This record gives sequence, C-alpha cells and structure tokens, in this order.
Amino acid sequence: MIVEHRTYTFKPGTVDGWLKKYEAEGFPVQKRHLNTFMGLFVSEIGCLHTTVLMWAYDSLADREQRRASMYADPEWQEFIAGIWALEVIQKQEVMIMNPATFSPEP
Repeated sequence: MIVEHRTYTFKPGTVDGWLKKYEAEGFPVQKRHLNTFMGLFVSEIGCLHTTVLMWAYDSLADREQRRASMYADPEWQEFIAGIWALEVIQKQEVMIMNPATFSPEP
C-alpha cells in the first residue's frame, strides 16, 4: 500500500469556495476512479489557507492506472478546467508515502 498526500495552498479567502466546488463536482468523480479515500483536512493553525488530501492505493501502478482513468473522464476534465480558471491554488505539493511496518491499513 502507498498513500498519496497532496497539500494545496490557496489564495486567502478562497478555501471555502473550493471546498464546496470540490465536494459537489470533483469528489464524486474521484470516488468513482481512485482507491481508498483517507480524508481531506483544512488547516486551522499554522500554515493557513491550506488543505491536505489523502488517498491510499495498492501500489504506484494502481495509482497510475486509476488516475489515468480519472483524467480520461469528461466530468473530471470539466471540473479541473473550472478549478484552474478560478486561479485560487497558489501551490501544490504531492508526496507518495510508504507506511511503516506497524502502521494500520486504511
């Protein structure tokens, strides 16, 4: 198993609007294509205007196949084009994490 850990930094005042759009339009598409949703978290203290999104996959190959399927979906293409047009995301960081041997499976 691997975990994809995505951190997004937004322009101040835009996180709530992005969350609503993602919940209504992006998340349903991702749930159809990606593997195990581990959560979406919003910063409260520290680096503000930041979200962390995490998905678990069986392997890098599993992630690659699932993301290719998602990117081919016209609903995802429409959603992501709308997000980029909003110009609210200032920074995106993606890490692939391996669990420690004693880490519980999601």
